[in-house]
Amino acid sequence: MPIYVVGHKIPDSDSICGAIALAHLKNEIGEPAIATRLGDPSPETQFILDKFGFEAPEYKESYAGEEVYIVDHSELTQAPDDIEQATIVGIVDHHKLGDLTTSTPLECWIRPVGCSNTVIKMMYDFYGVEIPKNIAGIMMCAILSDTVIFKSPTCTTADIKCVEALAEIAGISDPKELGMEMFRVKSAVEGTPVRDLVMRDFKDFNMNGNLVGIGQLEVIDLSVFDEIKAELEADLIKLKEEGKRHSVLLLLTDIMKEGSELLIASDDVAVIEKAFDKSADNKVWLDGVLSRKKQVVPPLQEVFA
Repeated sequence: MPIYVVGHKIPDSDSICGAIALAHLKNEIGEPAIATRLGDPSPETQFILDKFGFEAPEYKESYAGEEVYIVDHSELTQAPDDIEQATIVGIVDHHKLGDLTTSTPLECWIRPVGCSNTVIKMMYDFYGVEIPKNIAGIMMCAILSDTVIFKSPTCTTADIKCVEALAEIAGISDPKELGMEMFRVKSAVEGTPVRDLVMRDFKDFNMNGNLVGIGQLEVIDLSVFDEIKAELEADLIKLKEEGKRHSVLLLLTDIMKEGSELLIASDDVAVIEKAFDKSADNKVWLDGVLSRKKQVVPPLQEVFA
C-alpha cells in the first residue's frame, strides 16, 4: 500500500512542490509513495510546474484507511476532512505544531525555517539521495516563494544555503531573478474572480474555539488592487458568514515596500486591533509585516487565548 504525500487545503507552492519532492525521496529509499493535492495549483505554482516539466500531483480528497505523510501543516482545519480515519505516518513542516494527533508513532521533521522544502532538502542529505535537476528546481522555487526571495523574517541561513545548493543542481544561475518572475506572475490579478483571489492562499485556524481565516496576496505593487479593493472587502464579509468564522483577514503584501495592508471582516474588530496594537477601520497598514506564520498568527492566538 503506498503512502500518500499531501500538503494543506488550498495548496501553495510549498505544499505541492514539497509533496512531489518528498514522494520522490520516499520512493528512492524503498517506501512507495504518491504525491497528491487537496486543491488546484495557484498561478505561481503552475508557473513553477510548467518551468520544470511537471504535471500537478493527483487530486485526492479522501484518505480514510490510507497511510498519509503530511507536508507544510499540522492543523486539522487545513488537513483532509477525513484525516482522522487515516494513519499519519509522518509530518514535514515549518509552522507551529498544530492539533493533528496520531494513534501510532510517526516520523516528524519540523524545523523553524522559512519553507518545508528546506526541511525536505535536509532529508535528502540525511538519506544520501541525489536530487534530480527538475525536482531541485521546484524545491528552490518553493523556498524563494515562502521566504519572499529571502525578505521574510522567517528566512534563515539554512533557507539561503538550500536555495544556493538547489540552484546549482537545477542549473539556475540567478535564482533571485527567477523569484521575481514568480512574483510577477502572482501580481497579475486582473480578470481573476474576487473569490479566487481571496482563496488563492487562504488558511483557517482554530483559535481557542474561534475559527479565523487568513488569506495573503503577495505582489510587487499594491496598486494592482486599487480598483477591486472594495470588492475584496465585501467578499471577506461573505466568506466570514458562509463559514461561520469569527474573523476573515486578508493580507495584501507589497514585497518591494516590505509591508502589508490588512483587510478585516470580524465579529469583534477590537480583538484584531489589540493583536496588532493599532486602530483599524476594517483595514490597517502593517509596516514590515510579510509573514502570516510569524507576524500575524502568533499575536492573534495570544489575544484569542
